[in-house]
Amino acid sequence: MSIGIIGSGALGSNLARILAKKGIAATISNSRGPASLASLVEELGASIRAGTVEEAASADIVFAAVRWVDAEKVLGRLPNWNGRIVVDGTNPVEFLDPNSPDANDPRNPLAAYGIKAVDLGGKYSSQVIRQYVPGARVVKAFNHLDVNVLPEPEVSAGKRVLFYSGDDAGAKAEVRQIIEATGFFPVDLGTLDVGGQLASLPFGPLAAHNFIKI
Repeated sequence: MSIGIIGSGALGSNLARILAKKGIAATISNSRGPASLASLVEELGASIRAGTVEEAASADIVFAAVRWVDAEKVLGRLPNWNGRIVVDGTNPVEFLDPNSPDANDPRNPLAAYGIKAVDLGGKYSSQVIRQYVPGARVVKAFNHLDVNVLPEPEVSAGKRVLFYSGDDAGAKAEVRQIIEATGFFPVDLGTLDVGGQLASLPFGPLAAHNFIKI
């Protein structure tokens, strides 16, 4: 089973860190090319290599760790996924320029956090992402926690709970294995139509809750 990560920002780099901690091999990529990832892969060691987006996307399990505003541009240009697994770690939020009017908009309850919600017209995030990855088996996971706590899955004599959801039982089972192998406690929220909404930032009722299984 090969693993690819598309995106090397806060989420992508921390995903690589938790895989590297357990010696799990993966290819990480970004739009700037493998050379831009030299310092990260040097930090993480031999199990993580840098590759192109196309190389990462050819893996058996691919983590989509791109910003929401880039998701269609990055994922939409890739070929059909032919049944491979895409782990949707995205959230429909836009990061704000601190000097922009949006950053001080009193109508935006998330302005203090430097983000605003993207209007999806009544859809939830994985419903949209699924359109960008035709032929993929989509599993929603690794999106509901603060990315800064991801490298520490085991805390307070317990394990952080990681929610996941999807429509394909086989795909969910493989993602669950990764969740367990990296030290988290997996909780299945059911189908994408159910779990995809429950754990999606910023307004899902389970979003940002940091539960610990003792």
